[in-house]
Amino acid sequence: VSEVEKALANHPGVKEAIVTSRQDPSGDAQLVAYFVPSSHLAPTVSGLRNFLQGKLPDYMIPSAFIKLDAIPLTSTGSGKVDRRALPDPGKGRPDLDTPYVAPRTPVEEEVAKIWTKILALNLVGIHDNFLELGGHSLAATRVVSHVLKTFQVEIPLRSLFEAPTVAEMAA
Repeated sequence: VSEVEKALANHPGVKEAIVTSRQDPSGDAQLVAYFVPSSHLAPTVSGLRNFLQGKLPDYMIPSAFIKLDAIPLTSTGSGKVDRRALPDPGKGRPDLDTPYVAPRTPVEEEVAKIWTKILALNLVGIHDNFLELGGHSLAATRVVSHVLKTFQVEIPLRSLFEAPTVAEMAA
């Protein structure tokens, strides 16, 4: 975790960073990064993920990135991070480089519903990247399973990583 924090803190748009492991809604462990931007123009999740991809292996890239005004500290005055005060990642759509585009077809709508359920988000656009939404290999396995149940179409797991958007999967 400290290696991820150091890499994230080296981003020019990040003033401070804390990374912790939390359970996602399905019970799987996920890395969550909390950061304080160095200016009023905070980096996007897409930008942070791209930055870290050149420095860390995929399994060390956080699933969620939460922007904070300040890192919460314990009340003891020791300057230690109060990890219990770090907010839950929630169900909101991350701040991505890609603008939200609603599903256009019934198939896109169903695929978006599957992603929304698996990733525990309240909104998924058709051009949103699965990994940038917090997806990982276990979530991908669940998506592929739900696609099989819903559409009676078997798709290889790797196809989700090769075509990582709702629009591409729906096609």
